[in-house]
Amino acid sequence: MAESRFKVDMHVHSKFSTRPSQWILQKIGCPESFTEPTELYAIARKRGMDLVTITDHNTIQGALEIAHLPGTFISEEITTYFPEDRCKLHVLAYAIDEIQHAEIQKYRDNVFELVPYLRSQGIVHALAHPLFAVNDRLTPAHFERALLLFEIFEENGTRDARQNQVLRDILTRLTPVDMERLANMHDLRPHGDRPWVKGIMGGSDDHSSLNIARMYSTFTGSPSLENVLSGIKAHTCRPGGSAATPRTMAHNLYGIAYQFYRSRIGAMSHAASEHICFRFARNVLEPCGEKTETSSIVDRFLRLIGRGKSTLHREYGPTDSVQQMLLKEAGTIIINDPDLMRIAQGKITDVLVLEREWSRFVSLAANRVLSQFADRTLNSLLGANLFDVFHSIGSAGSLYALLVPYFVGYDLFSSERKFSRDCLARFRSKPRDNGGQDLKIAHFTDTFDEINGVARTIRQQLEMVARHGKDMTVITCGAKADVPGAVSFAPVGRFSIPEYPEIILAYPPFLNMLTHCFEQEYDCILAATPGPVGLAALAISKILKLPFHGTYHTAFPEYVGAFTEDATLEDGCWRYMSWFYDQMQVIYAPSEATKFELSDRGIDPEKIVTYPRGVDTERFHPTRRNGFYTQFQIQSRTKLLYVGRISQEKGLDALADAFSKVSKIREGLQLIVVGDGPYLSEMRRILKGTPVTFTGVLKGDALAQAYASADLFVFPSATDTFGNVVLEAQASGLPVIVTDKGGPCENVLPNETGLIFPADDVDALLRAIVYMIDTPERIEYMGKKARTHVENRTFDATFLKTWEIFDSNVNA
Repeated sequence: MAESRFKVDMHVHSKFSTRPSQWILQKIGCPESFTEPTELYAIARKRGMDLVTITDHNTIQGALEIAHLPGTFISEEITTYFPEDRCKLHVLAYAIDEIQHAEIQKYRDNVFELVPYLRSQGIVHALAHPLFAVNDRLTPAHFERALLLFEIFEENGTRDARQNQVLRDILTRLTPVDMERLANMHDLRPHGDRPWVKGIMGGSDDHSSLNIARMYSTFTGSPSLENVLSGIKAHTCRPGGSAATPRTMAHNLYGIAYQFYRSRIGAMSHAASEHICFRFARNVLEPCGEKTETSSIVDRFLRLIGRGKSTLHREYGPTDSVQQMLLKEAGTIIINDPDLMRIAQGKITDVLVLEREWSRFVSLAANRVLSQFADRTLNSLLGANLFDVFHSIGSAGSLYALLVPYFVGYDLFSSERKFSRDCLARFRSKPRDNGGQDLKIAHFTDTFDEINGVARTIRQQLEMVARHGKDMTVITCGAKADVPGAVSFAPVGRFSIPEYPEIILAYPPFLNMLTHCFEQEYDCILAATPGPVGLAALAISKILKLPFHGTYHTAFPEYVGAFTEDATLEDGCWRYMSWFYDQMQVIYAPSEATKFELSDRGIDPEKIVTYPRGVDTERFHPTRRNGFYTQFQIQSRTKLLYVGRISQEKGLDALADAFSKVSKIREGLQLIVVGDGPYLSEMRRILKGTPVTFTGVLKGDALAQAYASADLFVFPSATDTFGNVVLEAQASGLPVIVTDKGGPCENVLPNETGLIFPADDVDALLRAIVYMIDTPERIEYMGKKARTHVENRTFDATFLKTWEIFDSNVNA
């Protein structure tokens, strides 16, 4: 016959509870819980609790108000301190009377006086949320002393599952040796004959009345106070239910704010109370779907999540406040979503479902507002409308207010996870495997599908990650996650730069990305680009308290300057780039030239680390030469090759000018342009009538054959930070001609594997081409030297070296 069990939520608060100090609650003016004790009793019973107790902070008034009801007992949560530094602890004391409560107040200022008193009175007690730093002073040493002081510990319903798991791992694996070590270390005698044997119980620690009985304790036997107390003392009770997530905490904060304002305001009009948004909020944020009608809750509540008078949506006029705009957006979202409509209609009451759906609703609302805000800001910037820029930036505060409960939740839970890991390491240290095997990186990028050096490099890194068993996930937005190790989020909006339509910025769904990173527990955030996804990476690293590193790939301000010829716009881009990269702890630059350029722009050179770049020496190889260009009717000519983006910032105007001249003075020369881009039609026009072939974009074996079947490679860019194509050409056995500016020249041995000419000097480029083509044996000699030069720069070797650099800097 199965043993009978019953449930009790051992940790719940009423309106009399003084809340823990949390700045967000103080900021919104909600210093206390406000649910009546009798309401708590009814909710707890409705959720399957066989007995009910209230553990308010340092008061038993709430417990006394329900003491006449069946199945209740008096308890409290005691705030006590380590006397030397005022580090707070919360201690749960069960089945006490009014005299004991009064005595407890005399001893609670010092935990070393409180605990002996509780023992002397035979009061069953437990340490609540042992790994939660109540006033940010808790250290692993405090926790170790708590292990010596207390016998019973709580798994807490407002804390992360990871924190509860760490607590369980520590408590269930304690040994006599551990306790002896701690006793000697802290000069404190442990309590009990077997102090290494600890009891674990559960409680919801509910302050909002939304999560009563989310976690509870189960006991054997009939539901009686005697069995509760004996089960705690004998370590036979067990925690049950679900731990919290940051979304739980955010839901509670919204609920506390909503209920607080509801309790302070009188009745609202029937029309207002029936608005779809208010019905939805009432059903999500009031315990058990209570339908208390109250007055302008909505106006007050929307002030909480949307303070300010700015407008974010182009569809709304200047008289629409942020509150009105949010209300309109929220109503549209609810009406068009069947699940949210069911909540608004009161058809869903399961608290876990409500928590999940509220989170989804807030995310949808934030995404809508974010998209409109970003569009307006970017349009204002491009239009140089400074008034609108400041107007939009000011209204960003309203978006922040909407999301701040989630930011608080993720911030707090991330700190607690780190603290829990630190405590666990004091008992079971886990050394890192060789080569940083345990390092887990989230690599954020705005570009992944596009044909450019950044996307190609990141895809190559993913291949190396899989080959060498490393742990890196590429996080992007609006792209195809078509390779293992890539996660692409659906964008909440897109923005195309009018003068550069192929550059499309995708706005990421921020809360979704934040949740993903929290759940995956990355060790480091690595940003490859400074666009919207890169900005999301920066914000996530701040919230989750993760190292923020970045790779600098593209000199975008120089691109802007070359394309627009607007020095002011180029300077503005540099200011933004300098700010963005200055937020990083480490910046990985692909060349010394890039390092010096960043340093000249005000970035601390101590942050900048150059890292090696490799080439696929098997794919790009002289043996791939096979007459590839016969399909383009090119025969018996010296073939001059360019591979890359066809855009003016690559110096292609200089190449077109130089080739137009050299083709008139030297016969038998063919220019081959591989790629696509905004300068293509203009370059065709300039080179019309010259021996030039545009192949379009080439990939895979076709690209490798195109390299190897050419004779000379020219890359006139002065804005590239590295230039992968320069390595690929040399690996294919081609000598190269590059400028003296940027990263490519660092990959060339002057006069051995290629030539270096002054950037933007058309005559110098022309002379370099003539110098090479006039002496075929020089092309052959330099081509062989070029292959030898890069043979040891394989992807595998450089990737493993790069990973060592990542690992050493993350764990520095």
